[in-house]
Amino acid sequence: MTDKDKDDIKLIKKAAQSILKDEIKHLNIVSPVALKLLRLSNDDNTKIESLSQLIETEPVLAAKILNQVNSVAYALPTKITSINRAVSMLGFSTVRQLALTLQFHSKLTQQNSTKSFDLLFFWQHCLYVALLSRRIAVALKYPDPDLVYTGGLIHDIGKVVLENHGRVTYSDFIASIGNNKHSTQEQERSFFGITHTDMGHVFCLEWQLPASVTAIVACHHNQPTETSQFAEFKTEIAIVAFANYIAWIQGIGSANYDSHPTLQSALLQTLGIDRLNLETLLQQVDQDMQSTQEFYDTHLPGLTTLRATLVKATINLSQISEAKAFTADTSNRKSSCLTAPHHSLNPKDFIPRTLEALQDEFSFDRSMMFMIDPKRRCLIASYWWPKSILPAELQPFEVDISGISGLLLNCLRAKKAVIIDAKTEPGNSIIQRLKTTEFIAIPVLHHNNLVGLLYADNSLSEKPMHEQLLPEIMPIAYELGIAMFNAKQYGQEKKHAQLDHLTQLFNKRMVNNFLVETFQEDASILANIAVGFIDIDKFKLLNDNCGHQAGDDALKIVADILRHSIRPGDFIGRYGGEEFLFVLKNTNEAGAKGYAERIRSEIERRGKILSQRFHGQIMTVSIGVAMYSPRYGRYADMIEAADQAMYRAKNEGRNRVVLLSDKK
Repeated sequence: MTDKDKDDIKLIKKAAQSILKDEIKHLNIVSPVALKLLRLSNDDNTKIESLSQLIETEPVLAAKILNQVNSVAYALPTKITSINRAVSMLGFSTVRQLALTLQFHSKLTQQNSTKSFDLLFFWQHCLYVALLSRRIAVALKYPDPDLVYTGGLIHDIGKVVLENHGRVTYSDFIASIGNNKHSTQEQERSFFGITHTDMGHVFCLEWQLPASVTAIVACHHNQPTETSQFAEFKTEIAIVAFANYIAWIQGIGSANYDSHPTLQSALLQTLGIDRLNLETLLQQVDQDMQSTQEFYDTHLPGLTTLRATLVKATINLSQISEAKAFTADTSNRKSSCLTAPHHSLNPKDFIPRTLEALQDEFSFDRSMMFMIDPKRRCLIASYWWPKSILPAELQPFEVDISGISGLLLNCLRAKKAVIIDAKTEPGNSIIQRLKTTEFIAIPVLHHNNLVGLLYADNSLSEKPMHEQLLPEIMPIAYELGIAMFNAKQYGQEKKHAQLDHLTQLFNKRMVNNFLVETFQEDASILANIAVGFIDIDKFKLLNDNCGHQAGDDALKIVADILRHSIRPGDFIGRYGGEEFLFVLKNTNEAGAKGYAERIRSEIERRGKILSQRFHGQIMTVSIGVAMYSPRYGRYADMIEAADQAMYRAKNEGRNRVVLLSDKK
């Protein structure tokens, strides 16, 4: 898993937690038995005895299994009373499938029937997708049909989490969308701030489910890219996604509002559906569904209900197709502008992408994003498309806010989109500098606070700007405002996670990350690396005599001295307690020891000045320095060497520097 994947997961978890009533780990989503069964779905070493013992802990489940093996279908001469024998007779795969499904059935069918999100209908959808996925896997000779059955059964688990544990429920979501024809995931992200696939992904991670099952839950609406952490599971994902699509077009969606799922070309290429006999598959699944109803003694929505749902789904699909046909030049194409800000948390990525989409979809010649610098009180053109819009002679392109007047001033004050042309405002500085006859200016807001200004013109084609463009572009500016705020929040959270809260130096995790990257350098660069370990002398005595506040102050003082002593490219961090660590690049023994001496000397000087504050105790440090040696196979070995040198410094009287090199 890459660092980007880890960052994305942290962001998803944060979004999930904000919408849930309680911490994820405390949610009673599925039973402990179901979780164990989910984990067993990826364990080839599981014995029949293990499964039998698990079933024996659930009386209802045990009774169902015994009832099944003693049914007329098996016509056994004697009655089976042993769970272990029943499992042996039915087969490991069959029992695990029945047991897992029963656990979800008992959980999902306990609901208030007045709610918009019908959990019985939902369970029928999941069961159908699971059974069809298994049949497709068998037809394609996929080696583990049980795995895709499990993935199909819980592929939409995120919807259940939102329904039962969300601050706003999935029923609330269904009630809010009306006849909106946008994709379900787009609407979910707008309503919850997270999609059901994201929420399901969080669920799988929290309960440590197999990576293959997690991949199906996270990606069944979008095939993973080649660089995705789930790329190796694209076949499993494609099987469940195809089964989900077939369920929907038969009226067996997870809810009767569902917009149609997308059937991606990559999915079809992965499966090779020409190898599938769909008529046979559907007949088999119909039989499976009938047997399952009998096993659970439950009545699923009948043929009439499904036909009605199918009619609604077909009408919905027809309306979407018609809308696309008549609005291909506007609303359909706008989706890429609206979604571009959600593809990244880096403004350097999503803002240029949005500007490019604006140009493509509205045929603008040029577009720019002005950021607001509140200290200098000016607008700064920070992003533009195409890249040739601002030649070197126009950079930096800044507009003094105090000099703004007319419609542009009204745009900033009233926070309304405007079209400004040279006829009404010939003296406008932007018109003059960019040599255009008119341009669109749209405020970018977040919570009604101005964060930027979106600019577009047709200076080359000279096509007129129409007022009806403004309400079409405003939602794009709105999405940009949200994305910019989220990016800022994420940046602050990420920085906070990297820093020690007391000293504001990098924390131990970041120290280790830096050293991991450093040790991947060429041997010629590593040869000039030094690591220094700093420990405040008699820190416990200082804490005991002066109190913990004085101890915290001492740590801040040392951190401040280190911060002002570091060179560009080098690294400092708090390693824990009263310990600090620095990493020097492009140095030698004399340079490393000289740097450490300067730090030690400055801390001693500052300590003498502040001795009265510390009840007469002079603050000093002992420093151990280790130069790189090929014998250090891991960065941890080098830290250990510097640590040993630091202890030598303490044993030799403290307040000194000891350097270890390959020669010593």
